[in-house]
Amino acid sequence: MKPILNKIGAIFIPVNNIEEARNWYCDIVGLQAGGEILSGHLYIVPMEGTSIVLDSKVYSEENIFKTPPFHFNTNNIKQAYEYMKSKKVELITEIENNHWFNFKDPDGNCLMVCQC
Repeated sequence: MKPILNKIGAIFIPVNNIEEARNWYCDIVGLQAGGEILSGHLYIVPMEGTSIVLDSKVYSEENIFKTPPFHFNTNNIKQAYEYMKSKKVELITEIENNHWFNFKDPDGNCLMVCQC
């Protein structure tokens, strides 16, 4: 057995305000915002598969993601794009190659939605 598994457990995202970030991320993925904020600075977004951990302790403008560290999956990229537009999310690309687009969270982290 190898000591390092071939599996991603969680992705940490630096956020400025943990409560606002929790509410925003839960809203865009269709979850009820709730659950415990751990140690006053961590919130685990309950995702299917790899977890997203929002962390306000590591936030600084230097730490925000300038390129997407992962992508959210969708079955319909056009519907996802219109949904994010309706949520007034800052879209930083159009739909590219009929396959993906990038956007920013309220803290300026660059993220992606991709049709799989």
